[in-house]
Amino acid sequence: MTLAVRVPEELSARVPAEQRGPGLDRDGVRLLVSRGTEVSHHVFGELPGLLRAGDLLVVNTSPTLAAAVDGAVGHTRVVVHFSTRGDDGRWAVEVREPDGRGTTRARACVDKGTVVRLPGGGRLVAEEPLSPRGDRLWWARVSGAEVTAVLREHGRPIRYAYTERDQPLSVYQTVFALPAPDGSGSAEMPSAARPFTARLVAELVSRGVQFAPVTLHTGVASAESHEPPYPERFSVPGESARLINAARAAGRRVVAVGTTAVRAVESAAGADRVVRAREGWTDLVVTPERGVRVVDGLLTGLHEPEASHLLMLEAVAGRAAIDRGYDAAVRGRYLWHEFGDVHLLLR
Repeated sequence: MTLAVRVPEELSARVPAEQRGPGLDRDGVRLLVSRGTEVSHHVFGELPGLLRAGDLLVVNTSPTLAAAVDGAVGHTRVVVHFSTRGDDGRWAVEVREPDGRGTTRARACVDKGTVVRLPGGGRLVAEEPLSPRGDRLWWARVSGAEVTAVLREHGRPIRYAYTERDQPLSVYQTVFALPAPDGSGSAEMPSAARPFTARLVAELVSRGVQFAPVTLHTGVASAESHEPPYPERFSVPGESARLINAARAAGRRVVAVGTTAVRAVESAAGADRVVRAREGWTDLVVTPERGVRVVDGLLTGLHEPEASHLLMLEAVAGRAAIDRGYDAAVRGRYLWHEFGDVHLLLR
């Protein structure tokens, strides 16, 4: 799915909402609401008044990692984006080039056996492409250092050229993030949840909105070619499965906060539409043909017109709603990307 709209470059959110002016907080971003093809315009702080008592929000608890690390291939400087920890101890990584502006661009010359020197004496060796679809991501083995220690001591959050400057890791953590015992997490922030504040969550709870936590550790996005998502590690706890099934049985709405939450909960739903406790790896790609079995709505950021995530949005709300919503977002000068505005899609 590719949208016909063009997103002007000036609609990229370059800094977080709370840095755009005095008195602003994360929930100061704008909120576009699509109910079918009808759209309305709000600020995110109005969300409690737009939901109903009994609505269930499925939220991703994955923490964001400081996943970008400087390295060298021979005498050439590179930046390694650590994407996903494998079950065998290897990491899926993307090796990129500095672009001279504090961010990076794609690097095409990684082969089997490529060695990257890491800070602190670590050594990364590329072993095999993650997927036969391409060689952007590689399974690599690190020796001489623990990856989690390298990230903690030398890493910084991944950022792309549309942002203005580096930000501390705290800016990329959502209010729902929980540290994982093994140090795993998301290479890039599950950004749909970023506008939530503790105060807003408390207000939602006081109004009868429920929360079901799930975990999906998202890997490095395909910034240039917008590939479908690769397999990612996820977990749907038994209590969250029970909450989701109970809401559906009672006719209450299940609204996923972010495409990552959709991927997790839909991966745990059987053909009978019952969600069961499950954890492991998911390669599910939610498309209009596959459809959704569980969610009735989706709160998400604004995606680029060629992004593969738009297929999931279409599966939830239909093509007409996406076309109408994105046309309204461009005309209304909404801001894109992880620090931008958000879109609530309700069927």
